[in-house]
Amino acid sequence: MKLIKLDAIDSTNEFLKGLSNKQELENFTIVTAENQTKGKGQMGAVWASEASKNLIMSVLVKDFLSNICQIFNLNIAVSLAVMEVLESFKIPDLSIKWPNDIMSYNKKIGGILIENSIKSDGTIVSIVGLGLNVNQTNFENLPKASSLAVICAAKFDKEELLFSICDAIEKNVKLCKHNPAVLWSGYSNKLYKKGIPMPFSDQNNCNFMGIIQGVSAVGKLEILLEDDSIAEFDIKEIQMLY
Repeated sequence: MKLIKLDAIDSTNEFLKGLSNKQELENFTIVTAENQTKGKGQMGAVWASEASKNLIMSVLVKDFLSNICQIFNLNIAVSLAVMEVLESFKIPDLSIKWPNDIMSYNKKIGGILIENSIKSDGTIVSIVGLGLNVNQTNFENLPKASSLAVICAAKFDKEELLFSICDAIEKNVKLCKHNPAVLWSGYSNKLYKKGIPMPFSDQNNCNFMGIIQGVSAVGKLEILLEDDSIAEFDIKEIQMLY
């Protein structure tokens, strides 16, 4: 496991992506930064983080995905790896808000962004980015965000979290290659608000009620509607109102 530590960078995902394009990197190479000026979330959203307080990291994963249809397997392996580690640190009431926000109670404490590249030989190389709010305590203008420090009233060792999460990702990636069904079941069981009637808003800002049932094989959210039909939604096609 190769670790590259940076003081400040625009994006650890972009840095690792650029490095992997220039040279052959060891699988599970990690890049961390104390400060990230252009952190990215899902679908172009911005991930803001207070300098030196949080865990900002990216991991190179290759030789895992062989089929583009299996891409969501990696989301599941990584999300559950983070959950397992946080559970070992006694973080309470953890869940995964589809597709890969890490929640404690009703607050977002982490987000995962996975970027996949298909090489000319057909292999798929993935950059797994994780932002985890660790020791930041000021979340002014971010009412739905929190951190491990706020939730547990304690300070955490970022490096210990880093190595624990990387070990768990490597373990889950290997497990997912041989027995993905186990991880899919674990992911489904950890889904935020699964089985509970919740209000949603669609792309046209129309509100409706629905009940999360699970996730399809390609990673779409399955929701039971009021007419008893099940609809599937992709990222940014739907927003939970909570």
